[in-house]
Amino acid sequence: MVLGAVLLVLGLLFVGLGRTHFPLGRLPGDIYYRGKNTTFYFPLMTSILLSVVLSVILYLISRFRR
Repeated sequence: MVLGAVLLVLGLLFVGLGRTHFPLGRLPGDIYYRGKNTTFYFPLMTSILLSVVLSVILYLISRFRR
């Protein structure tokens, strides 16, 4: 139930940030290619940033659980 609540809060946070034009998903380093008939988008820098932030959060949580 706690995991579900955390996911709900994160989902609402991302929806709220999307409405404030926060550049998550449009950072420099994200790969975006638009051809004649195709579009390719890979959020490389966004993925790296989220990975670092989540790693720090999980590290701090594990540190305080001891």
